[in-house]
Amino acid sequence: MKKIAFILLIFLGSDSFCQQQTYCNPMNLDYGYTPIPNFSEWGRHRATADPVIVNYKGMYLLFSTNQWGYWYSKDLSDWTYVSHKFLRPRNKVYDELCAPAVGIVGDTVLVFGSTYTSEFTLWGSTDPMNNKWFPLVENFEIGGWDPDFFTDTDGRLYMYNGSSNVYPLYGIELDRKTFEPIGTRKELFLLQGWRYGWQRFGEHMDNTFLDAFMEGAHMTKHKGKYYLQYAGPGTEISGYADGVAVGDSPLGPFRTQSDPLSMKIGGFARGAGHGATFKDNWGNYWHVSSIMLSVKNNFERRLGFWPAGFDKDDTMYCNTAFGDYPHYLPSQKANHLESQFTGWMLLNYNKPVEVSSILGGFMPNNAVDENMKTYWSAKSGNPGEWFVADLGEVSEVRAIQINYADQDVDSSFLGKVQHISHKYEIYISDDKEHWELLIDKSKNEKDVPHDYVELVKPVHARYLKMVNVAMPSGKFALSGFRVFGHGTGKKPEKVKQFFVLRTEKDKRSGWIKWSPMSDAFAYNIYYGTDPDKLYNCIMVYSNNEYWFAGMDSKKTYYYTIEAINENGVSERYEIQKVE
Repeated sequence: MKKIAFILLIFLGSDSFCQQQTYCNPMNLDYGYTPIPNFSEWGRHRATADPVIVNYKGMYLLFSTNQWGYWYSKDLSDWTYVSHKFLRPRNKVYDELCAPAVGIVGDTVLVFGSTYTSEFTLWGSTDPMNNKWFPLVENFEIGGWDPDFFTDTDGRLYMYNGSSNVYPLYGIELDRKTFEPIGTRKELFLLQGWRYGWQRFGEHMDNTFLDAFMEGAHMTKHKGKYYLQYAGPGTEISGYADGVAVGDSPLGPFRTQSDPLSMKIGGFARGAGHGATFKDNWGNYWHVSSIMLSVKNNFERRLGFWPAGFDKDDTMYCNTAFGDYPHYLPSQKANHLESQFTGWMLLNYNKPVEVSSILGGFMPNNAVDENMKTYWSAKSGNPGEWFVADLGEVSEVRAIQINYADQDVDSSFLGKVQHISHKYEIYISDDKEHWELLIDKSKNEKDVPHDYVELVKPVHARYLKMVNVAMPSGKFALSGFRVFGHGTGKKPEKVKQFFVLRTEKDKRSGWIKWSPMSDAFAYNIYYGTDPDKLYNCIMVYSNNEYWFAGMDSKKTYYYTIEAINENGVSERYEIQKVE
């Protein structure tokens, strides 16, 4: 072990170790602290949502809600933050851009924030990496909440907007030179929760709390057809997703696909709504979207991105299966119907842990329960507080994700707080007596609330110990200490029994049940309206049943299931037809 650890220290002993080939959701960004003073008594916390990524001349630009600026990256892994406030001082009621629209016209990047007023500026830039912006229109009067810009292949420019549980999405053409509306805006379509079960609000898709919201429009063109994406039913819930409707023209009419384009309803990082689709530098499609957290307040959220694309029938899809496990970053032309998942399994789900101290009811195993809503907190944020994970056996470790939680953050942390960092060390051991330093970030100068470290070479160890060196603020607290790699045992056996009982009274819903497997800790349920297009996935931990209320009441469905453990994934069950 000493030789391996020494080699790793050469690379991991500073922030300049070799370029990562993989990533893991949630995205590791220096998220700003909530701009919602009304919730200050709940504690300061990080939040953003409603992302859009555009590929501008080979560089990726990322904008999202209330970040007092934006990010750029050349590889979708290492992001550089650019501080810039787009709202004029006169906009006292707003803190900064909410759900921004980002588009490209010619060689100009357009940026505009959500508004119900007529006083927001439409901004342009031909050098966004150097933070050079100019007003295209001082008062972009047409406005709109959750806007989106789309430039068609013929050069015509369109804007879409809408965020309501009453009103539809709207679309309108804009003059490419003046940005004035051409004609009047057109009503596009509404949610149809009476038919599409996933479009109902609530954790159980039952509309008992609110009617569903339709929002977050985004347009993608593929082979002459127009794919209008939209979010629903609510950003606070695990089932927050993006749907897609297909049309033959930019303003419709549109035909709704039965199931969500992007849904991440189970697992550690849940939710995949209000996003945007973009191409990487090899022409592969990806979809970036919001991940719900909703602990400190309903609008506490993170970001994630997932492989996407179009199949041979031009059906648009997004692959969120294992969406919060390590995936390969883009490096070449790829077929996203073939998973970008590395195959590195979670090694420490609900495994034993030890800690230096415990604050109140924030118990240690909250950091390994695959629930981002729960977390362990030490009594302090002092150097020397520690957390030990026991893998149960010596295993091959390939990557580690450290998800910090916000506990007792300083009240002065509001907005984008720069020049703060997380500092820590991670040690490995086979016996808890002899420890070797694996990762040294004691001199790290970056703000890394969801730090992800891909090891240069795999190591073999049973115990991992994380020691706090410094926190940006608050207590040393973890919502997820996640270790990925390979166990030494066998993959789980194929599930023995699996069935879906679709309800007679409401065809949108069904009870999914399967035989529990003693050699599995989780399951992936795949479903769709075509046996060859099971593009949606539900991940379920430590259970053998699931109530699902997200089906299209007018369609026949097809389901299958696979079992998961530290060593891999089982063979899938035979596809079941569900009338």
